[in-house]
Amino acid sequence: MVSSQVVINISQDIERRLANLISVAGEYSSRIYVVAEDKRINAKSLMGMMSLVSCTGDTLTITADGADEEEALKAITDYLNTLS
Repeated sequence: MVSSQVVINISQDIERRLANLISVAGEYSSRIYVVAEDKRINAKSLMGMMSLVSCTGDTLTITADGADEEEALKAITDYLNTLS
């Protein structure tokens, strides 16, 4: 399992951006989770990700576990970093 922390900077159009995050996560076989405060959310779950109410400046921990975990973690963190 690998993990990384990302400061999230989504101030507009959060639903579309989270849908894109789900799409990126869906490209990998690894289990990918977004951890925010006390919530651990499956990054491939639409309902789970929509429950993520994150504000600009919040720190998220992204974890990936599986055969392509390194690639998955990089893709998710790269995507989140482009939102700045």
